Amino acid sequence: MIGGSHGIGHAIAQRLKEEHQVTIASRSKPETDDIDYIEFDATSDELSDDDLPDEIDGFVFCPGSINLKPFKMLSIDDYEADLQINFLTAVKVLKQVMPKLSDSASVVLFSTVAVNTGMPFHSSVAAAKGAIEGFAKAMAAEYAPKVRFNVIAPSLTDTPMAEKLLNSEKKKEKMAERHPMKRVGTPDDIAEVATFLLSDKSNWITGQIIGVDGGMSTLNIN
Repeated sequence: MIGGSHGIGHAIAQRLKEEHQVTIASRSKPETDDIDYIEFDATSDELSDDDLPDEIDGFVFCPGSINLKPFKMLSIDDYEADLQINFLTAVKVLKQVMPKLSDSASVVLFSTVAVNTGMPFHSSVAAAKGAIEGFAKAMAAEYAPKVRFNVIAPSLTDTPMAEKLLNSEKKKEKMAERHPMKRVGTPDDIAEVATFLLSDKSNWITGQIIGVDGGMSTLNIN
């Protein structure tokens, strides 16, 4: 797992460690002693074969960004930075990891509800995550039937990355009201789906973009 010291990645790791050997590669060490840790910055570091298990049954790429600005305030550098962290680093790491994946491995990547549902101020991150969705479908086709690729597309989730959007009760209430389920997501909401996609229970699911978004992408009840 790339990332996983906090937020959604941490919640996924906590579930997986009960039955699996989990390795997290991230910039900061997770607060648990029963998970293997590799100090790793996805934007600049290379993974060594010596650091990786001989065989990998599941791979999750968690790094991302929430860069919400009007188009007129976004520079080309902003678009390049979002594309780098959300998409190109995932491709780079997968290039290193793919030879280690087992013949029944599952890969889980992350997008955003804003790809399927146009939202103002999301043009940069939605473009970067849109690349992830197209990439995952192409990879699912290329590596079927051995390796499965699926994408989870959450709506706003209460993680450290989203702190600026949820740092007051008023903001939390406002964001909750935007969702048909009348709350924002939790790391556990997303982790439940990720662990399912990593398990053999989902072995007939590949090439899918799965919205875990409180109904945001498909329902309009206002």
